[in-house]
Amino acid sequence: MRRPQGFSYVVVMFLVALVSLVSVRAMENTQMTLRREKEAELLMVGQAYRNAIRSYYENSPGSTKTYPQRIDGLAPLVNDAGRTTRPQRHLRQLWRDPITDSKEWGLVYAGDNVIGVYSLSTLEPIKKDGFPPELASFKNAKTYSAWRFIYQPVAVVPPPKSP
Repeated sequence: MRRPQGFSYVVVMFLVALVSLVSVRAMENTQMTLRREKEAELLMVGQAYRNAIRSYYENSPGSTKTYPQRIDGLAPLVNDAGRTTRPQRHLRQLWRDPITDSKEWGLVYAGDNVIGVYSLSTLEPIKKDGFPPELASFKNAKTYSAWRFIYQPVAVVPPPKSP
């Protein structure tokens, strides 16, 4: 009586294929999780830059408010002593772009002044909705570079005068 040969080989090949498939799926999930973490970090860092620009603008001396002319004007080592009487540090550190892992940011200008930053990444964001009101323009953006962290002061409109 002959025993069937090759059956063990087929079972082993099936198990190798199954383990490979599970490994690929686990790696995809890990990459997606890392990308989501970097995206969340971009939102945090972008808002830190936006808040630093706001701080620089709102703490301008006198009645004329100004934006920084360079992004490194917000750096922790720049103490704003030339502009104000009391040292202010608007940003704890110059952050790297978490998506591109670069120190280089895209800058949004109004004239010669920096009013915002954005990532130079052309990747499509995972997050499409559910942004805070100040970032509502990020909804359904096609790339991370469309996420513009801009500070523009709210114009105060005086109430109409009563007759």
